[in-house]
Amino acid sequence: MKTTSKNCLKKRDHSEHWEIIADNLSKAGWSWGCVATVDSERRAICVVAAERDGQRCIVRADERLTAFIELESASYAFFPAFRCTP
Repeated sequence: MKTTSKNCLKKRDHSEHWEIIADNLSKAGWSWGCVATVDSERRAICVVAAERDGQRCIVRADERLTAFIELESASYAFFPAFRCTP
């Protein structure tokens, strides 16, 4: 596949989105971590976890961005007092 500036921009945008969510988690007082690996069938696995004041969210997804979006959504749904946006 030929690499174009449009493809590079898409990859860059995805990277920036998960980093923005991670920054928002940190600013809201969450401690977080992310692990990416492959399983025995060579499928990508990304696990993101966040903790604050004894409350914990753990999310598994196929992509890092998806995992962070799900984590942000879970933090809103289950811990409304701990909004990710400062």
